[in-house]
Amino acid sequence: VQLQESGGGSVQSGGSLRLSCVASGYTYRTYCMGWFRQAPGKEREAVAALGNDGITGYADSVKGRFTISQDNAKKTLYLQMDRLKPEDTAMYYCATGRPIPSDPRAGCRAMLTDSQSPRNYFWGQGTQVTVSS
Repeated sequence: VQLQESGGGSVQSGGSLRLSCVASGYTYRTYCMGWFRQAPGKEREAVAALGNDGITGYADSVKGRFTISQDNAKKTLYLQMDRLKPEDTAMYYCATGRPIPSDPRAGCRAMLTDSQSPRNYFWGQGTQVTVSS
């Protein structure tokens, strides 16, 4: 499994970026897909998740500003980030895997809360996003 992110960069507060993650080496959509981020000195944070059923989930900190989507034909996952804030500055990673939901109804949205399963996910190398005030 290979995941390759791109699209990061430096923007001013209020700006937009679109991250892409191209997947290869496995049957795309076998697992849940998600975006995570980690800022220096902080723990990794789940940002958005997308299931094979198209259902999405977002961290409260990005809800209403970020949109996760995918192009199955291109085997590419996207994260559209609007109204960016300085606190969004981080290394952003895409990942694929099977979270273990505490509530079966959560589906792939469990990627946002499952802190144990990420150790078994497949990860990209990350793309840096820097937002200046």
